[in-house]
Amino acid sequence: MRDLMTDPARLDPIETASRDEIAALQLARLKWSLTHAWENIPAMRAKFEAHGVHPSDLRRLEDIRLFPFTVKDDLRATYPFGMFAVPREQVIRLHASSGTTGKPTVVGYTRNDLDTWSGLMARSLRAAGARPGDVVHVAYGYGLFTGGFGAHYGAERLGCTVVPVSGGMTPRQVTLIEDFGATVICATPSYMLSILDEYRARGLDPARSPLRTSMFGGEPWSNAMRTEIETAFDMHAIDCYGLSEVMGPGVAMECVETKDGPHLWEDHFYPEIIDPDTGAVLPDGAVGELVLTSLTKEALPIIRYRTRDLTRLLPGTARSMRRIEKIAARSDDMIILRGVNLFPSQIEEQILALPGLAPHWQIELARKGRMDTLTVVAETVAGMDEAARADLASRLQKRVKQGMGISITARLGPPGSAPRSEGKAKRVLDLRPRG
Repeated sequence: MRDLMTDPARLDPIETASRDEIAALQLARLKWSLTHAWENIPAMRAKFEAHGVHPSDLRRLEDIRLFPFTVKDDLRATYPFGMFAVPREQVIRLHASSGTTGKPTVVGYTRNDLDTWSGLMARSLRAAGARPGDVVHVAYGYGLFTGGFGAHYGAERLGCTVVPVSGGMTPRQVTLIEDFGATVICATPSYMLSILDEYRARGLDPARSPLRTSMFGGEPWSNAMRTEIETAFDMHAIDCYGLSEVMGPGVAMECVETKDGPHLWEDHFYPEIIDPDTGAVLPDGAVGELVLTSLTKEALPIIRYRTRDLTRLLPGTARSMRRIEKIAARSDDMIILRGVNLFPSQIEEQILALPGLAPHWQIELARKGRMDTLTVVAETVAGMDEAARADLASRLQKRVKQGMGISITARLGPPGSAPRSEGKAKRVLDLRPRG
C-alpha cells in the first residue's frame, strides 16, 4: 500500500483536545442549538412542549435524552421550509432528497453553515490522506445530492485541484483520472467498482493509476469491498460518513493512519446510540441506532435525529474524538424473510468470499403464493461456462443457507450482466405486491 505522509502538526487543535475540553465545548454549543431551535422553529417548540421540556432543562450532556427525537417524517411534514430557523432569505443553498418515497426532505445552509461544512470536509479529506496540491477527482453526483458539492468545496478549502466530474460516463472517468493525474478520488464504493471494471476492460493495470487515496461514502460497504478496491488500485480506501439531514458528507471520517472506523467530528455533532425498538440510550460500545444532534448549524438545527444507521461508539485512536464502527447496516433496510432477519451487507460478505464471483450484485424479493422468496442476481468473472456458473450458484446458495439459515436462489450471469451503479447502489429490488 502506498505510504501517505501524516503530520500531527496539521491537525486542528480540537482534533487532539482532551475529552474534558471536547465535552465542555459540546455542552456550550448544545445549549445554544436547543435554544436556537426553540426560539425560531415553531414545529420544534411544539415538540419540546409536548414532551414537557425546555432548553433550560439541559444542564449536563446526558440531559439531551430528555428531548424528543427528530425523524425524517418531521422534515416531510414541514415541507419545504418549516424546519428552518432563519428567514428563507438568509438561506443561500438548498439541497433535497429525491423524494421517491414521499415528499423530499429539504435542507438549507446559511453562509456560515457552508463555511463550516467546507471546513469539516477539508478536515475529512486531510484525515483521508489528501494534501494541498493534490488533484481530487469528484465522482459523486452534483445537484440536489450533497455528496458532490461537499467534496468539491472541502477539497478547494484544503488547497487541492478539483475535477468536478460527477457520476456517470464511466469511460470518461478513467480517461480523466489518467490524463489529469488524479491522486484522490471521491465516489460511492459501488461506483468505484464500475470504474475498476472499465480499467480492466481497457487492459489498464489499476495498480499503476495515479490514485493514492480515496474517500468513499453514500452507502454501506464492507471491509471485503475495501480489500477488493485497495488491492486492485494499490491505494487507501477511506470511509466517509454523513447524511444530508445533519449536514452532508463529513459528519465523521476515517483516518488513513488507522482505518479503524470514522471519527465523529464531535465539536459540531453530538452522538448517541439508542435501542432502535425502545429508544433507550445505550452505553458506548453497545450496538444500536446512531442519533445525532447538530451543535453549530444555523439554518437547520437538528435535534436528536434518528439516522437509522446501526453502529456503536468507540474510543478515539488517531484523534481524540470518538469513532463509530463502520456502518454495515441500517435499521430500516433489514429484510425479514420467513422469520429470519438479514441485511444486504450479509449477502455481500458471502458473495465476496467465493472466488469466481464479481462484486456486482442485487437482491430481488418476490412472492410465490404466500411465500416470500429471495434471489441473488450476481455475475461471475470472465472465462466461466454455464456449468461452472451453475456450480458456483449452488455453492453460494449453500453458503447462505449454512451461514444465515435461509434458502435463496442464486442467478449468476456472465460479466456485465448484473446491475451497475453510477451513484448509490440499489441493492434491494422489492417486487412483492403491496397491500
